[in-house]
Amino acid sequence: MVKKIFISASLLGLLAVVLGAFAAHGLRDALNTTSLESFQTGVRYQMYHAFFLFVIGLMPQLQHQQKKCLFWLTLLGVFLFSGSIYLLATNVLTPIDFGFLGPITPIGGLLLISAWGLLGVCLLKRKK
Repeated sequence: MVKKIFISASLLGLLAVVLGAFAAHGLRDALNTTSLESFQTGVRYQMYHAFFLFVIGLMPQLQHQQKKCLFWLTLLGVFLFSGSIYLLATNVLTPIDFGFLGPITPIGGLLLISAWGLLGVCLLKRKK
């Protein structure tokens, strides 16, 4: 599980850097300021949670099942939160209307919040 966490964190981080550079250089002239800022918010949260996964992988205090649950909450949360933001922010560039994804973004956010909350609960319940 730890290897899977580290590989996923690495890929999320790599993709965040690529998408951040793409936004700064490739989308700057194609999107309005609000859409570009939204896209960058998705990139930021993706990078934050790539680091979060690295920390989870490094924590010997967490049991295997706890790491597994944190991993899936985070991965699905990033996919739904950042992924929906990327599609919504670039909606004007595609023939597909991704407006239907609007309600998906907060679900992804709730999954990310749940991951942080679960980490806190796991650490509070931990016996020395």
